[in-house]
Amino acid sequence: MTIDLFQLYGTHIVETPPVRLRAGKLVADFANGNLRTIRYNGTEVLRAISYLVRDRDWGTYSPQIDNLTIEQNEDRFEVTYRACCSGANETTLVIDVRIVGSPDRLDFEAEAVAKTGFETNRCGFCILHPIVGVAGAPATVEHVKGAVVATRFPDLIEPWQPFKDMRAITHDVMPDVKAECRMEGDIFEMEDQRNWSDASYKTYVRPLALPWPYQIAANQPVRQKTSLIITDSRSPLREHPSAGASGGAINLEPGARSGTMPAIGLIIAPEDADATLSAKSVLSEIAPQELLFHLDPGAGHGVDVLKRFAAIAAAHCGRSTLEIALACKRSPSIEVGEIANQMQLAKFKPDAIMISPAIDRQSTPPGSKWPDCPPLEEIYAAAHLAFPGIRIGGGMLSYFTELNRKRVPDGQLDFVSHCTNPIVHAADDLSVMQTLEALPFITRSVRAIYDAKPYRIGPSTIAMRQNPYGSRTMDNPSGGRVPMANRDPRHNGRFAEVFALAYAIRVLDADLECLTLSALTGPFGLIAGPAEPIEEGGRRPLFNTVRALAALAGASWQECVSSSPSEVLAFVAGDATGEKLCIVNLTSEEKAVDCGACKPASKNSGTNLLLAPLASLVVRLAD
Repeated sequence: MTIDLFQLYGTHIVETPPVRLRAGKLVADFANGNLRTIRYNGTEVLRAISYLVRDRDWGTYSPQIDNLTIEQNEDRFEVTYRACCSGANETTLVIDVRIVGSPDRLDFEAEAVAKTGFETNRCGFCILHPIVGVAGAPATVEHVKGAVVATRFPDLIEPWQPFKDMRAITHDVMPDVKAECRMEGDIFEMEDQRNWSDASYKTYVRPLALPWPYQIAANQPVRQKTSLIITDSRSPLREHPSAGASGGAINLEPGARSGTMPAIGLIIAPEDADATLSAKSVLSEIAPQELLFHLDPGAGHGVDVLKRFAAIAAAHCGRSTLEIALACKRSPSIEVGEIANQMQLAKFKPDAIMISPAIDRQSTPPGSKWPDCPPLEEIYAAAHLAFPGIRIGGGMLSYFTELNRKRVPDGQLDFVSHCTNPIVHAADDLSVMQTLEALPFITRSVRAIYDAKPYRIGPSTIAMRQNPYGSRTMDNPSGGRVPMANRDPRHNGRFAEVFALAYAIRVLDADLECLTLSALTGPFGLIAGPAEPIEEGGRRPLFNTVRALAALAGASWQECVSSSPSEVLAFVAGDATGEKLCIVNLTSEEKAVDCGACKPASKNSGTNLLLAPLASLVVRLAD
C-alpha cells in the first residue's frame, strides 16, 4: 500500500532505516553510529549501546559520521567510522569508533580527541537495559574496586541511582543464558530512566556527582570500551527457536482488570487564550471535562490573563483548574493572596487549584544542592486560606522524575499531579513509542507513594513545553525529530493520534481523575495555527483521539490483553450504546489482528482484521 509520510508523521523527512548486523544468534541494529535492539536468539538483551556527547543543556549532539565501513559474514561483523561534533566557540571533538561482533560477544570501543578542548555535560557510553521482563529481576553488579554484589533491577521506579561505581552488570536473558555488560575507561553508574518515561535502565559514564559541564582537555585522548559477553549454558536440544519468528496475527483476549475512564482535559496557556476563545465552537464539539489554565506570575501573568481565562471558562460547560507556578520570592501567603485578589478582579473562580513552586520546575540532579524553597506545607496552607471552597492539588508542573525525587506531602492535598514527556533523552520514532511501556511503572510507583489519593496526569505531549534539565527547550525550525524540542512534527500526523490513544490505554489501571494530552490551539493544540504545516484552523489527527476519549469519560473499561503489546494495544469500553473494542496499531506496518476472543458483534470481523500503519479501529462487541 502507498503510505503518505506526512499523514503518518507530520513530515516528509524519513528516518534512515538501521543496518541489521548479525553474528550467529547475536543480532543488532546499527543506526546513526550506535547500536540498538541487541538480541540473542531473538530475545532483547540490551535496548541500546550508544556513544553520546551532551551539551551544557543536556542536548545531544548529532555528529557528522565519515569513513563508515561495515563488514559482515555469517559469524562476525565489524563497523568502523569517525564522528565529529561541532561545539560552541568553534570547538570540535573527533571520535574514532570500532564495533566488533561474534556469536557470543560484542565490543564497542571509542577514542575521542579534541584539538581545541571541548565543553560537555557527558561524553561516552550509555547502555540501555530493557524494562519488560527485567524490572525486579536479579542482577549481579561488579564495582570499580572489585566487589561483586547480588542485587535486583528496581521494580518500583528508583528516584536516585540504583547502582554506582560500576564496572560490569550481569543478568539472565532466559534460563541458562546470561549477559554480562562490561564498561571500561571511566566510572559508570545507572539511573532508572523510567522516571522520564524512557523504557530502559540507563548505565552511563561519569558520575553525576562530579561537576558539569566539564572540559575535555586539548589533545588528551579519552578511551572507553563497552563489551557484551553472552554465556549460553543450554544444550542444543533445549534451545528454542528465535522469538517472534512465528509471525501470524496478533491475538487480543479479554483481561481481568476493569475500571472507569478518566475525565479528559485540555491545557490553556496565556499565549493561546485568544485563539482558544475564538475556537470555542470547536471546544464545545470536543467537550473535554476539564480545562487546565496555566498561570506563571513570574512571567508577568496577572489580571489580564485571568480575565481571558474567565471568558474561556464561561464558554465551557465543564470544570476548570488553575495551575500556578508560584514565584516564592516572598512569603507564600502574600503571593497566593495577591493571586486570589487578581482572580476576584477578573471574576475567575476555577473548580480546583494546582499549585507548585516555580523553582521545582527545574530538576535537582543527584549530588546537587536543593534550591531555596518555602516548605510545601506552608504553600498548601496559604492556598487553602486564599481559595476557600476550592480543591487544592499539588505535585509537579514538570515530570514524574521531579515528583519521585521531591515527594510532596499530600495530607493537605485533594489530588496529586505530574506530567510526562517522551523526548527527554531520545526522539526517534521507536524510542518515543517505547516510552509507553514505562507508563504503567510510573502510575504504579505513584500509587505506591500516594495510595488512593485522586491522581491526575498532564499535560503530557510529544513536544516539550518546559525543560527541567536545561536553560531552554530546543527550537526545531526544520521539523526534525529532536530531543527536548518545543515543537515536534509528529504532533501533526497520525503518530500523535495513536500515541495519545495508546497513552490512555497504558494508564487506565491508574484510576486517574483526569488525563490531559493536548491543548486546543498552539504548538500543542488540536487545531493548527498560522505558519503551521497544516492549514490554519485545520484539525490535527490527534483531534480524533481526544474527542473520542472525552466522549468515553465516566464509561466503564475492561482490559484487553495483546499478544504483542509493543505493536498493538486495545481495551474494551462500555457505555449506554454497548461495548466496543478500541484497537491501535503502534507501528509503521500493517498488522493482522485476531479479536475473536473478544466476541465481536459481526462474526466476519472476528479474525484477520488488518490494521493500517499508525491507525486505530473500533469494533462493536456482541451484547
